[in-house]
Amino acid sequence: MTRLVRRRYLALRVDCEESFEFNAVSDAVWNAVLRLFGEVGASQAGLFLVKYDDEKRYAVLRCAHKALPMVRAAIATITRIGAAPAAVHVIRVSGTLKALSRKTANTQYEQCARQLSE
Repeated sequence: MTRLVRRRYLALRVDCEESFEFNAVSDAVWNAVLRLFGEVGASQAGLFLVKYDDEKRYAVLRCAHKALPMVRAAIATITRIGAAPAAVHVIRVSGTLKALSRKTANTQYEQCARQLSE
């Protein structure tokens, strides 16, 4: 029998002056994992960028439960997205998308983003 793959969802904040496309952010995360852990680590991570909002600079990333420490370490090493300097921060981690949206609704980051957009 195949065992169910447990997943974790990470809420990420992208700090940068420029705006990026969905693929640029996804490539930056993949490249960071590849540089730090190689192809074996990247295959174990099971990375998938679920959502990226360019206006809010907010992304949701899915990874394997056991690879969470590797993915967090790799995200911390991102210094560029494309040719622009950037930093990516993990805001929150959760087991489901529903819980992640509920947990990030009251964070300071979301409150600041709402105030700036008004």
